[in-house]
Amino acid sequence: MSWLEAILLGILQGLTEFLPISSSAHLAIFPQLFGRPDPGASFTAVTQIGTELAVIIYFAKDIWRILRTWMTSLWTPSLRGHIDARMGWYIIIGTLPIAIAGIALEDTIQTTFRNLWVIGANLVIFGIILGIADRIGANERPIERLNLKDALLYGGAQMLALVPGVSRSGATISMGLGLGYRREAATRYAFLLAIPAVVASAIFQLPDVSAGAEPGMAKTLVATVVAFFVGYAVIAWLLRYLRTRSFLPFVIYRIGLGTLVLVLLAVGVLDATVPA
Repeated sequence: MSWLEAILLGILQGLTEFLPISSSAHLAIFPQLFGRPDPGASFTAVTQIGTELAVIIYFAKDIWRILRTWMTSLWTPSLRGHIDARMGWYIIIGTLPIAIAGIALEDTIQTTFRNLWVIGANLVIFGIILGIADRIGANERPIERLNLKDALLYGGAQMLALVPGVSRSGATISMGLGLGYRREAATRYAFLLAIPAVVASAIFQLPDVSAGAEPGMAKTLVATVVAFFVGYAVIAWLLRYLRTRSFLPFVIYRIGLGTLVLVLLAVGVLDATVPA
């Protein structure tokens, strides 16, 4: 991987991490479209640190308020019903499914799940699911009405994002929409819920990146920094966009890209073989 490729992949990661179109799918598809090797699951996981840092900075006030209220509520019973105290518990509980599945399926995530047939099919299937959820969702519940049941359902949806092509934001947003939450509320919570899982995954993958194999730590760090700046801009744009518009453009894009991948695989232009 060249330095230019690292920068371009960082831009791609930043553009696609928060949009419900699957960053991991794009990082697997686009290099092969241009005759370059798959950068690998470890590269993908570590560059997500950049985009998650963008989330942490963008939502810094919200995160600090949730942490402070949650910690205070541990010894102040009167605060335990406060939405920020409950949000702290909901994020912890919602992270458990993906943490358990991620450990149990580590080898499969690194290999079988990165097959382009799987990725293409998931882009189409979960694009349709996002479209249906956006269409039938009540789009009326504020995030203050989040409860334990919904937090567990959000967590189960996030777990599906271990498979490239599903999209972490796409799966969790689809769940939120299906539960009747407002588009912006569902998206904000999806971003907050992702922080523990993505950061833990990146830390877990760091030894693989620093082992010396391509693309290596230096190029991965460059891609991560680029992903941070691009990701921050995408968050700000997406939340403004969702105040007045739907997810339909992303649904169309997902189905179109997934269909293209499946056609190119069928005619032999793309190779579905999982990289070693």
